[in-house]
Amino acid sequence: MQFKDIIGHESVKEALRRSVREGRVSHARLFMGPAGVGKLQLAIAYAQYLACEHRTAEDSCGQCPSCLQFRRLEHPDLHFVFPIVKGDAGDTCDAFVGRFRQLILDKGYFDLDDWYAALGVDTKQGMIYEKESGEILRKLALKSFSDGYKVMIIWQADKMNATCANKLLKILEEPADKTVFILITEHPEWLLQTILSRVQQTRIGRLEESELAVRFRPDIVRIAGGSYLQAKRLEEGSEQQQKYFEDFVRLMRDAYTIGQIHDAVKKYESLARLKQWSLDIADAKVGRERQKAFLQYIQNQLRENYIYNLHQPALNYQTDEEAKFSSRFAPYIHEGNVEAIMAELDKAEQQISQNGNAKMIFFDLCLQMIMLVKKS
Repeated sequence: MQFKDIIGHESVKEALRRSVREGRVSHARLFMGPAGVGKLQLAIAYAQYLACEHRTAEDSCGQCPSCLQFRRLEHPDLHFVFPIVKGDAGDTCDAFVGRFRQLILDKGYFDLDDWYAALGVDTKQGMIYEKESGEILRKLALKSFSDGYKVMIIWQADKMNATCANKLLKILEEPADKTVFILITEHPEWLLQTILSRVQQTRIGRLEESELAVRFRPDIVRIAGGSYLQAKRLEEGSEQQQKYFEDFVRLMRDAYTIGQIHDAVKKYESLARLKQWSLDIADAKVGRERQKAFLQYIQNQLRENYIYNLHQPALNYQTDEEAKFSSRFAPYIHEGNVEAIMAELDKAEQQISQNGNAKMIFFDLCLQMIMLVKKS
């Protein structure tokens, strides 16, 4: 993968190239930023640039033996670490690296949901386990294949458990010559402070609309939020996004309706629907990562509904279907309740992250929405 293959982030690319040209290659970097903007792709392109035998001032050559190996993601000095779910296949990344490489080659841009789907697990949260630290140290102790740089890319580095992270502190601070770590995360606040203090932090921001406009229709660019991955999903018509929208509508309609019903039987029926909604969302087959993604989707939609009340269409970023629902629902999200609703959603997301009982968390969320969703 070359820099020219990656959309946007020209200033970051130039900073990485310049560090190599000037001989100031940092031994440990942290690429942090939102999902779907190209952090992993930049890390791979940077690793290829370091290994290229005929690099130019602008990019790797793409033709030397090293670049050809990188094209298949099979260069012996390129190593990947990522969250896994321990099972029959194994308990370190080596057992899954073939699938991880293939996902990169097939999709280019992807997120944790895509990775868990590739693993065939939707019911558990992945982790980078303690045993992986031993594998990292072992691989980096080996002699470089071409006497060049050894690059260790740790994708979703915040998924390292504390023991694994602590065992890497020494090598992050005092690595062997020509050893480069690139940690990638969407949540730097979840990393140990001792890790953060040992890495050069690089923020990879959202893409500019003008950068996305090169590859996507204007309506998609407008609502993609600076994410290449989101733009691609909108273009492809993501089934998951449609499911999120339908579940969001179910929750909000029933939460509002039950507050307006005085007949005891009808009120019970509405409450039963909300109970079933919470059971559907809490189903183990959905998986905690997808549950958290859904809660984030709700928060985003409620922000859009709150902004909708300003009657400034240019400020709204929704699909036609989402905007149609907001045209009727927006009056129920206002200054009097928006902060409290957001706080409840944030609390639910934290509880899911902490392995709380999903059925209780989502039903409690339903009850809170009944009390909070009302017209000003």
